[in-house]
Amino acid sequence: MPEKDYRQALDTASREWERLASQRADLDSRLADLQRTIASLMRLCGFEPTVGFGMTDACRLILCRHRGEALSARRVKEELEILGRDLSDHANPLASIHVTLKRLVAAGEVRFIPKSKGTPPMYALEESPTHAARSRPWPAWPASSRWPPAGAFQGPEPKRGRPKRKTE
Repeated sequence: MPEKDYRQALDTASREWERLASQRADLDSRLADLQRTIASLMRLCGFEPTVGFGMTDACRLILCRHRGEALSARRVKEELEILGRDLSDHANPLASIHVTLKRLVAAGEVRFIPKSKGTPPMYALEESPTHAARSRPWPAWPASSRWPPAGAFQGPEPKRGRPKRKTE
């Protein structure tokens, strides 16, 4: 197959990827709008959600909603409150958000923008084909594999079984 055909296939695939990424951004934005609407209506009706929305997924949602923008952890916190996320179960919600965002940076999902004079550190959704192809930042572990995988943690293996009770 000549190089010209490869370039044409690359061009076609790139255009399709851009089109789908744009649709995905629109869909993420609409889902975030609906999530906020549902949360507000549930509060107005006196309902409590039975399944909580995890902090990591909530931060992902906020960053997806503001795709192309860099957000500070404080702004993410404000957006989470607007979304209706209950942060009262966290002793220090801002610290929890910072930790979550740092984990997303480590997973390659989010880009860290260091602070400069007068601006706090910022976080932005990482736009890369690798990230777009993944639905989750972690590998799917086969059910038959051992968890945690061997060598996943530094140091000795944790002790198994119940801890011994201290007697006075």
